[in-house]
Amino acid sequence: MINPLEHKSAIITGAGRGIGKAIALALAKEGANVVLAARTRSEIETLANEIDARGQRAIAISTDVAVESEVDSLVKIAVERYGTVDILINNAGIGSFATVADLPVEQFDRMWEINMRGVFLATRAVLPHMTKQRSGDILNLASLAGRNAFVGGGGYCATKWALVGFARCLMLEVRESNIRVITLCPGSVDTGFGDHAEWRTSAGIPKPEDIAQVALDTLLMPRHVMVSEVDIRPTNPNIEIM
Repeated sequence: MINPLEHKSAIITGAGRGIGKAIALALAKEGANVVLAARTRSEIETLANEIDARGQRAIAISTDVAVESEVDSLVKIAVERYGTVDILINNAGIGSFATVADLPVEQFDRMWEINMRGVFLATRAVLPHMTKQRSGDILNLASLAGRNAFVGGGGYCATKWALVGFARCLMLEVRESNIRVITLCPGSVDTGFGDHAEWRTSAGIPKPEDIAQVALDTLLMPRHVMVSEVDIRPTNPNIEIM
């Protein structure tokens, strides 16, 4: 049986750790050629070496997704290496949590740069290639914070609500070119994101590998099927985050 992802090329932003790393490993295991993008070069180079050691293909490209020239260069290198871009995983994201009164402007701006501007830049850069081949998948990592409000989430929630709205508009614009737009909205995940230690001590919190499995499942759906949005939360968490 032919693997649908065999020899497909995938760009994963924020690939050095957490959910991005787990998705990169899952895609490589399925035979995809992965392009690992993150600001911390050492993390993605280590991951690329791990993937290469398994007999799979990966390249690491240091990228700040908020910088247009760096994103354009990322996509250019991916196309030069693998011929095109079949999958874009918009995973890079940061969170700063404080009340609106206490949130520094610099942190507010940086969340918008990474969580939303970065998604826009990467998506815009891959669309000409996907449109030309009339095929592609753009998978966005949003959050249940893009559906729910909580104290201290004014900046972060705003970026994730915006991402959900952006993805819905994008889906309507590109579906006739056979490009699927998929948005995952996880709640609490067992990573270091946000540095909330209590989140990571709950046995009921999903792991990055669980989110990667959901991402993989949506990508492996038949081409005529698009799972546009998925909410992911603990079945029975020890603590209630959202």
